[in-house]
Amino acid sequence: LLFVVGTVSCTLFLAVNGLYSASDDVIELTPTNFNKEVIQSESLWLVEFYAPWCGHCQRLTPEWKKAATALKGVVKVGAVDADKHQSLGGQYGVRGFPTIKIFGANKNKAEDYQGGRTSDAIVDAALSALRSLVKGRLSGKSGGYSSGKQGRESGGGDKKDVIELTDDSFDKNVINSDDVWMVEFYAPWCGHCKNLEPEWAAAATEVKEQTKGKVKLAAVDATVNQMLASRYGIRGFPTIKIFQKGEDPVDYDGGRTRSDIIARALDLFSDNAPPPELLEIISEDVLKSTCDAHQLCIISVLPHILDTGASGRNSYLDVMLKMAEKYKKKMWGWLWTEAGAQSDLESSLGIGGFGYPAMAAVNARKMKFALLKGSFSEQGINEFLRELSVGRGSTAPVGGGAFPKIHSVEPWDGKDGELPVEDDIDLSDVDLDDLGKDEL
Repeated sequence: LLFVVGTVSCTLFLAVNGLYSASDDVIELTPTNFNKEVIQSESLWLVEFYAPWCGHCQRLTPEWKKAATALKGVVKVGAVDADKHQSLGGQYGVRGFPTIKIFGANKNKAEDYQGGRTSDAIVDAALSALRSLVKGRLSGKSGGYSSGKQGRESGGGDKKDVIELTDDSFDKNVINSDDVWMVEFYAPWCGHCKNLEPEWAAAATEVKEQTKGKVKLAAVDATVNQMLASRYGIRGFPTIKIFQKGEDPVDYDGGRTRSDIIARALDLFSDNAPPPELLEIISEDVLKSTCDAHQLCIISVLPHILDTGASGRNSYLDVMLKMAEKYKKKMWGWLWTEAGAQSDLESSLGIGGFGYPAMAAVNARKMKFALLKGSFSEQGINEFLRELSVGRGSTAPVGGGAFPKIHSVEPWDGKDGELPVEDDIDLSDVDLDDLGKDEL
């Protein structure tokens, strides 16, 4: 119950008082307004991606507000609830909280802010970035993204990221591609297609940047490429279809503005994004950084390598990787250790003595955990995580109320384990009869 209650209460708190409210100088950003406010803006932006339940974010909040007030009218300061708007966090590679990005002259290439978490440090970084932006303008570099007119006025150059497809090139590019394709079927004489063209072109450039080419926007002249138009039953223009590997194409029926198109493309990207990393607990830093930055961290304790060999261990790791893929949108952390390597951690999670493999889901903010009671299999773990995600399942406090000491260990080398070498004992000089008498 803990996990959902915690999330719900934070969400309600956010809605009423929030980490940020309308009376602050911090601008709340969402998928609906992000493109207009940030990407199309001439201003320099500092944007925090946060989660309401994250302790580090809560500690940053007063400093972020203070910096926003100091920078008012000079630099824009925003915040994204990336727990609520996971597609927006996903498109900027947010893997932990808080993550701070600086959107300067080139809004499509945000920089990571790595400075201190005080208002002074934040303001200093903002003014330094602002100085660079202004100097860039002085030397003739572009000062920012100029919004909608660019597409209509600058001729054919802005269509550079829309991939033109034909009857001959379609299959080798799209079918069986690991990338996601959004394909517009158009007719040159169609007024709606002409209206869509600059929006499609601008979206193509931004989507290419933000998904690193993993979602592609393409166009097919259906009046010329009639084989494709016939195959996909194109009856009106423009028709937009989404192609993903191993799935039948589906119609895109969303809005026709660049922000609508980008939002859908980024949702598709997050659906197809790689799962989180599965890390071995080889140091205290690995455990703390993973568990502090995520709502839950899933910790597995696998049998000793001598009990399973490499193939047995890899089969357990494969199960975890499949579950990390299945639940990747939850933005949880995933960790594992070998039985006995972190015995204090096992004790604090009530794992020792239960047999291995074992699994615990830990809420590091509340220092509570839930244990996998079912089988360590795809089905067993899936049921365990599904129950947690809807707020069911029994929880207990972490022993001692905090993570215990974590031992630094060598990472697994991927090989079968070896028994320790023992010294050979020469029994040739031992009188076994005498030995037996002595014992009696």
